[in-house]
Amino acid sequence: MKTININGQLLDFSTPRVMGIVNVTPDSFFSGSRTEAANEIIKRCAQILREGGTMIDVGAQSTSPASRFLDAKEEAGRLMPALKLIRDEFPDTILSVDTFYADVAKEAVEKYGVNIINDISGGQIDEQMFPVVAQLNVPYILMHMRGTPQTMQQFIHYDNFIQDILYYFSERKAKLNQIGVNDVIIDPGFGFSKTVSQNYELMAYLKYFHIFEEPILVGISRKSMIYKLLGITPEESLNGTSVLNAVALLSGAGILRVHDVKEAVECVKIIENVQFYS
Repeated sequence: MKTININGQLLDFSTPRVMGIVNVTPDSFFSGSRTEAANEIIKRCAQILREGGTMIDVGAQSTSPASRFLDAKEEAGRLMPALKLIRDEFPDTILSVDTFYADVAKEAVEKYGVNIINDISGGQIDEQMFPVVAQLNVPYILMHMRGTPQTMQQFIHYDNFIQDILYYFSERKAKLNQIGVNDVIIDPGFGFSKTVSQNYELMAYLKYFHIFEEPILVGISRKSMIYKLLGITPEESLNGTSVLNAVALLSGAGILRVHDVKEAVECVKIIENVQFYS
């Protein structure tokens, strides 16, 4: 399994890792993940670590189609106080920042020691993101999306769905490698610029993404591919999330990005024990 370099330490994914989500936003699609007050942020991070999460992903901008698009200044205004709180309280925790703005990424790394940049746009919203990540020398989560969160569902037509996404990663990863970014994590982008049925096709072909020889991150926690299929709400989607997390692990996912850490950690442990005999 591919490793990534975190501040000179090699992080391996022979045992898949669980990344807990912290949303510093009032409009995340899943109400249970919204944390804005300082005590709520600290409580949420402590819960993630207590339940077995080894990475925390902090975002200040909702990515649902109905959300309001924030500029870099407003996003940073929400994000930086939260990062300071978390870094002061949990100095050794692996922190990922969820942003598509290069200036926000730069400030997060240089001021608050953020370890990983998680960019849902794959460097397409801010063309300075790739050079800034190269300068910062931190791992980069490269996700597949077309358009912006507000427009992405207008871009669901593909010539050849899986091949088009594989080509996207091939091209974007080559650009990153050319400028010296070698610690790349692949995120197929479940729920972004994809229909419900396309999301399940993507899950069925997840093993194909090992061609890039990079860790694969899967983020399907309580997403519409679950609750629309089952006719339920995000709040009722924990069971479906656990089922899909298990499927992803069986296909070799190295990171599960989740709201429900305890359940994801249990998925990892159970699947590891099944695979021990296979």
